[in-house]
Amino acid sequence: MVLPDSYLQALLLAFVSMICWGSWANTKKLTGDYRFELFCFDYAFGVVLATTVAAFTLGMFGFDGLLFTDDLSVAPKRNLFFALLAGVVFNLANMLLVAAISIAGMAVAFPVGIGIAFVLGVVLSYVLNPQGNAGFLFGGVGLVCGAIVVCSLAYQELARVRSIQKISEGKAKSTRVKSGWKGLIVSGVAGILMGFFYPIVELSKAGGVGPYTVAFFFGIGVFVSTIVFNVYFMNLPIEGEPIGPKQYLRAPNVYHVWGVLGGIVWAIGGVSNFVAASAPPEVQVGPAISYALGQGATMISALWGVFVWKEFAGGGAKANYLLAIMFLLFICGLTLVSLAPVFAPPLQP
Repeated sequence: MVLPDSYLQALLLAFVSMICWGSWANTKKLTGDYRFELFCFDYAFGVVLATTVAAFTLGMFGFDGLLFTDDLSVAPKRNLFFALLAGVVFNLANMLLVAAISIAGMAVAFPVGIGIAFVLGVVLSYVLNPQGNAGFLFGGVGLVCGAIVVCSLAYQELARVRSIQKISEGKAKSTRVKSGWKGLIVSGVAGILMGFFYPIVELSKAGGVGPYTVAFFFGIGVFVSTIVFNVYFMNLPIEGEPIGPKQYLRAPNVYHVWGVLGGIVWAIGGVSNFVAASAPPEVQVGPAISYALGQGATMISALWGVFVWKEFAGGGAKANYLLAIMFLLFICGLTLVSLAPVFAPPLQP
């Protein structure tokens, strides 16, 4: 299997993960009002396609550990089940995250949802495999928690300002100001579920199971569970009217292309992250740190949402001020997490 042979290579893979995980959601924005349930079919196909290609290419070369096909024959069934389960848990969380993007936008769904996942994932991954300076790691987690709170306040302010504008323009009859809690709640539930998928990935790698094998079964879990979960979401939607398979078939071909591309981009980030966390011990960034850097995607996606998609346009000075504080807290938190391996305590003899 192709694995990094230096700390710099492992760190670069973690940053690739961060860019991909923070950018794939642009493909959902590019599909306009394409329902998230339908988008997720294409997205899941993109994930399983990319993880399969990675397993049968990068997983079949190199001299570090077993080849992918060898790994399949010796890997415990329990570990493969955990890889599938990780894909299922992640997929439910991600489907809710895509729903939250449709409701509240990338600049809200990612900081709240992925921020919560960041906190849970770092803590649980550190418990399972403690690496790095705990003070730096958990100090960074605390700052990210603060950023989540500030992002929620910014979104509430945006919802308040827009409701007042609609009332003043005569577009809304009610004088009740819309709170915008729905998008925050869906984002929060997605984040809680998302926080558990990476520790399950770590369980699947126990005993030396390779990252490409884990990614392969992870992708299968995503693809199969999409069919199951969408039976619920299409008939009892989070937002809008129930829909059927006909709407998927009638969608423009370009929407399907964007959905598949979104899954491929996420999978590139996912495989990069799994591989970075599976590097040899002497160059490994560690699963907690690799996961944390991957969640720097929060900032990437928020930047896309604020500056490219203009999701906070018209939110007013207070909302912009809160957004600036959110970015600052996130950057400081991620910086502390990135420095955790540099200031790790020496190993006990």
